[in-house]
Formats: sequence, C-alpha cells, structure tokens
Amino acid sequence: MARVTMADVAKEAGVSKSTVSQFINKRYEYMGEETKKKIDEAIKFLGYQPNYLARSLKQKRTSMIGIIVGNIMHRLSTEVSRSIEDYCHKHDIHAILCNADDNPEKERKYIEVLHAKQVDGLIIFPTGQNMDLYQKLIDEDYPVVFMDRKVEGLKANYVVAANRDATEKSIRHFLSRGHTKIAIATQPLIISPRIDRLKGYKQALSEEGIPLINEYMIHADREQMKHELEKLFALKDPPTALFAGNDLVFIEILEFFKDKQMKIGKDAALIVFDNIPLAHLAETQVTTIAQPGYEMGQKAAEILLKQINKEWNGLHEHVFPCELIIRESS
Repeated sequence: MARVTMADVAKEAGVSKSTVSQFINKRYEYMGEETKKKIDEAIKFLGYQPNYLARSLKQKRTSMIGIIVGNIMHRLSTEVSRSIEDYCHKHDIHAILCNADDNPEKERKYIEVLHAKQVDGLIIFPTGQNMDLYQKLIDEDYPVVFMDRKVEGLKANYVVAANRDATEKSIRHFLSRGHTKIAIATQPLIISPRIDRLKGYKQALSEEGIPLINEYMIHADREQMKHELEKLFALKDPPTALFAGNDLVFIEILEFFKDKQMKIGKDAALIVFDNIPLAHLAETQVTTIAQPGYEMGQKAAEILLKQINKEWNGLHEHVFPCELIIRESS
C-alpha cells in the first residue's frame, strides 16, 4: 500500500499543499475554521502520518529534548521530570528521559548520544564530574539548563532550590524548640545541594554560638547510613534532633528507628529535606522541607524552549524558595 502524502491530503481537502503544511505545523493565523475542518477530516480519512524526519531536516529541529536525571529514585527528580514533560507536551515537544544513577560515565554517554541524535536541547541534573562536556555545550551555544545542582566554576542557566536558606531555617526551628544537640545526615558531599544544606546547618548553629561536633555530621552512602546512625546514637551524649538530607536518607533513618524500637519525635526530633507525599499520614507526622518541584520543572522547560527558539539571552541562576512544613516530628 502506497504511503499517503501531504499532496494526497491537499487533494482530498481541496486546498494547496502549503496550506496542509501550515495546518500540520499549527500555523493557523490566516486559516479559516472551515479549511481547518476539511484538512483535519482528510487526514483522518486517509490515515495520514506526517514524516517527522523530513520535517526535522527541513526545520533543522527534531522537536525533542533530553532530560538527564541524576537519580530517578529521588522524589524531586520524578516531580521535576513530570513537570518538564507536561510543559513540553503543551508545546508539541517530545521529552526523552535518561537516568544517570549519579554515574559520571553514564551521564557522559547520555549527553554525547542525545547531542549526536540532534535533540534540540538538554535539561541535566549534573553529577558535576563532566566539566569539559558541560563547558563544550555552553561554548557551542547549545540549549542546556542545569537542574537542582550547581557545578562549581561553571557559568550556566540553573534552576535550583534555596538549599542553604531552607536548612538554616529548619535548624533554627529545632533551636526554638529547645534543641542544641542537633545532628545532620546526608549522602556523600559530592553535589551542591548536600554541600549547601551542610552550610546552612553550620551557619545556624554557629550564629547561636553552638559548637560544631564532627560526630554529629554524617555523610555516608545509603549502604553505610544505618551503621553511622548506630555510632551516632551510641555516643555518650547523643543528639536530640536529627536533620535528614533527603528522602533516601529518611528511608534509612526510618528503618534504623524501627530496628532499634525508637520513636520519631520522642527519642529524637526529625526534619526531612524533601517532598515526602505521605509524611502527614505517618504514625508521627513528619516535618518536611517542601521543594517546589513542579514549578522548578516548568521554569527549566520554559528557559530551554526559549533558548531553542532564540528568545533567551545570557546565563542566569533561578533560585526557588522552599517551605518548612512543621508537623509532630519536630
């Protein structure tokens, strides 16, 4: 069976081929409702499928972008990715999602493959370990937005949360409740959000004249987290409050507390930095720092599409404030 062409649609609808092309590309400015209806009916009757490859070659665009997530297991990653996809869908852009697993080699491979496939732009949750590649994209004026994480020494378009300020506020909340023995648990300090959260923790305590205790600062992989928590709460003077650096650390803390038959809010106050959907349904409702993931995703997609359409100038950092949602655990 011969492939249905744009010329076949034009003939069936009784319009010119260029009018059909304008309809397919949604350029309706000078097109009447009756003409649009005729073309739409002809497309459906003939089963016409546009040749997107030919279209992309002609327009020098693929109408596709890549999203390279640092770790898809994080709640924020899924919220942001969903938001980007929603924005792209409204603008007839297809989004390809890749998970780098916080692995620099995997990230490099995805960047190179997507760039070679000529996607129109990239939104990257950077590992921070491929500086040469990030800089090359920017030097080429290739549309790219870095999400959630900043890369030291790299001037680029960023969309990030106010990690330091939000953490400082949460530690001050602990202090207002009478806690001075406050611990922090994060994964290793290899990306900017974790580093900034530690800075906020230190700043809040230092400004109140509370000494920083090394044993109260845990920075471990998930596999080692429970072991580190064991050492923390075995101290002669254990903390009365604990700040969890993200949702994955929170899971390890929950399991540790369960194993030790400890109660959140009773044996130790707790605040978690991340969007925890069921935090208010836990036996002890958990105080969280909510990041505006959906709004961040919309902004990143907006900036990227403006870059693609040559409507964006300069390199800017967009910082979104977070909300401390106080519940029983603190």
